[in-house]
Amino acid sequence: MKRKNFIKKLSLASAASFLPSERIISNSSNVNQKIKPRRLKEGDTIALAAPGSYISEEELQDCIKNLQSLGFKSVYNESILYKTGYFSGNDKQRAKELMEMFSREDVDGIMCARGGYGCSRILPLLDYDAIKNNPKVLIGYSDVTALLYGIHSKTGLVCFHGPVGISTFNEFSTNYFKDVLISPHDKLELISKPEENKPEPVTITSGKAEGELIGGNLSVVVSLIGTEYDVDTENKIIFLEETTEEPYRVDRMLTQMLMSGKFDKAAGIALGIFDNCEPKKENPSFKNSFSLMEVLFDRLSGLGIPVVYGLSFGHIKNKFTLPFGIKVELNTDEKKLTLLGKAVI
Repeated sequence: MKRKNFIKKLSLASAASFLPSERIISNSSNVNQKIKPRRLKEGDTIALAAPGSYISEEELQDCIKNLQSLGFKSVYNESILYKTGYFSGNDKQRAKELMEMFSREDVDGIMCARGGYGCSRILPLLDYDAIKNNPKVLIGYSDVTALLYGIHSKTGLVCFHGPVGISTFNEFSTNYFKDVLISPHDKLELISKPEENKPEPVTITSGKAEGELIGGNLSVVVSLIGTEYDVDTENKIIFLEETTEEPYRVDRMLTQMLMSGKFDKAAGIALGIFDNCEPKKENPSFKNSFSLMEVLFDRLSGLGIPVVYGLSFGHIKNKFTLPFGIKVELNTDEKKLTLLGKAVI
């Protein structure tokens, strides 16, 4: 695909009238309104952005091919290939890139090329009024959790925890991507698929609950506690995933959430796959360790709310697309989530 030159500076005010949004009263964020972005359709233009760690030219081409396979055109700024340490450009460059994609009239949605680290650093640099006035689908996972939290908290925009550009777009992930973002349903059951060499879903605490869905990567969620970008967890279904953290580190992060009251008034907890989170085989931190499941049961089973582990999201091949801020039903006995409304208009 040949690169094209696009106008880099557009009026944020003029762009506001081109993208419709649905606004309803909600208590899910620090603002008084919820905004649903416009649904995607085949032929739409999706912007690729790297708000965290850097990507290679080869990875960029993979992102473009993935979007083409979904029926989308892609655009990007040359800054997507910048490298500053472990970041894709410095903080100002990454924030500018993301804001450009929200403001451009020729962009219908935004997909983060990858996660890594760095999204939380640009939260103070984003123009939340401009994002609120130009609502678009924003999708990603892992470190992108920081953007989901910050943007939803500041604007009420429904964002999406789902594949990044370099993800594996297999049939499972593609179907749920389309069912949520292209052909939305008034009610959609999210049925997990067994992951190779991963445990089957496990009920930690039986029950059923309803609430708005919020969450993301555990370490990023914990890092935002006490900041202005945190999200209220009262009456919410909290979804969490993690990767490459030993059980004692998962224990520490869940303990922080417990001690900060994040689970006190939550409606339920949906855990994805905590990939590679068992004790290290070589040079483990402790000679004797609890397993991941022992930690999860110890920290979460006594909360008195439904909790399930092993749903299809996280650093795995089979990924749900989870709307951040949409009401869901969690049934831990049936080990499933059900979306109770459309996340796009």
